[in-house]
Amino acid sequence: MAKDAMRNLLSVDGLVDFSSNDYLGFARNENLSKQASIFLEKDSQKNGATGSRLLTGNHDLYVELEDFLTMHHKSESALVFNSGYDANVGFFSSVPQRGDIIFYDELVHASIRDGIQMGHAKNYKFEHNSIDDLRRHIERSRNRDGKSEIYIATESVFSMDGDSPDLVGLANFCTENGCHLIVDEAHATGIFGEGRDLTCQLGLEKQVFARIITFGKALGCHGAAILGSDTLKSYLVNFARSLIYTTALPPHSVAILLGSYHYLRDFGEEQCKLLQQHINYFKIKLEQLGIADIFIESNSAIQCAIIPGNATVKPIASKLQQEGFDVRPILSPTVKEGEERLRFCLHAFNTTKEISQVLKLLKSEFK
Repeated sequence: MAKDAMRNLLSVDGLVDFSSNDYLGFARNENLSKQASIFLEKDSQKNGATGSRLLTGNHDLYVELEDFLTMHHKSESALVFNSGYDANVGFFSSVPQRGDIIFYDELVHASIRDGIQMGHAKNYKFEHNSIDDLRRHIERSRNRDGKSEIYIATESVFSMDGDSPDLVGLANFCTENGCHLIVDEAHATGIFGEGRDLTCQLGLEKQVFARIITFGKALGCHGAAILGSDTLKSYLVNFARSLIYTTALPPHSVAILLGSYHYLRDFGEEQCKLLQQHINYFKIKLEQLGIADIFIESNSAIQCAIIPGNATVKPIASKLQQEGFDVRPILSPTVKEGEERLRFCLHAFNTTKEISQVLKLLKSEFK
C-alpha cells in the first residue's frame, strides 16, 4: 500500500455532512417512503425480486419506472441496472466490438475503465476535457484504419474535480465526425435540466448515443439506468452480462425510485434552487477568505481544495472532522500524486452558517 494511503471504514454519525452524494437531501426525506408505499400496493412481492430480470425478477414496477425515465429524461428508452458500476461495466464490455475504438477522458470513473478492460475494443485516453487532444487521437487512428466505429466516453460532472466538459462542443464534434458519445451523468442526475441531467439542460438528447444516470446520489436511492435507443436497450438485454447474471432489484427498491422521481418532479425545484444558492455562497466565501486559488474551478456541488501529499491532507481532514464537519481527504493513488485534496460535497440541506464555519476552519488549518 502506498505511503499514508491505507483506507478504513469510518462511521461519521452526527457530523455536518460535507461528504455524501445526497445533494438534494432525498436520502433523509421521510416523504419518499410514503410515496413508495403507494407503488408497492400494486405489486404482491414485498421482499426479494426472486431472480434476474430475464427470469422472474422483471416485476411490473420495473416497466413503470423505465417508462417514467424515458419520458422524464427525454429518451427513446431506458434500461435499469442494479448500480452505476453495473451499468458502465455492462455497456463498455459489450457494446464496442473488436476492431472498434474507445477514447475516454483521462479522469473518467473506474467503472468505465473496468468495463473497457473487459471488452475487446481498442482504447486510448485523451487529456482531461480537451477536444483538441481528442481530435488529434482520432485523426491518427483514422489514418491507420478509417473503418472503425469510434466511441467517446466522458462525464457531465467529474466526481473528483467537480468540473464539466464543453458538452455542446463535444457533442457537435461527435456528430460532425461520426462518433458515438457516451455521457456518464452520475453527479448531474436530478440536479441539472429541471431535475433531469446536463444533456437535457443543453438540449443534446439526440446527439448523445448513451447516457448513464444513477440513483444513489441526488435521487437518494440505489441503482442506475442507461438511456438510449430502443435498439441499444434490446442489445444490452441480450449481451450486458452485469444485467443478465445478477438478481434484479427488489420491488421495494424500485418503488422507492418511483417515489423519489415523482417527488423530484413535484417538489424538487425548490431543493435544486437551494443547492445552487449554496454552491454560489461557497464560491463567494472562498474569494472573501482568500483561498479560492487552492480550489479547482467548479460550478457543481463538488468543490475540491488541492492540498498535495497524503501526509498533509489527512491531518487537515481529521481536524475538520474533530470540529464536527464530515469532510473527506482524497488520497493518491485515487488521484495523481501531488493532486491530493479535500473534497467538499454541498447539499440543499447545508446552511450558510455551516459553509462559512467550515471554510474559516480550513483557512486556519491550511495557513
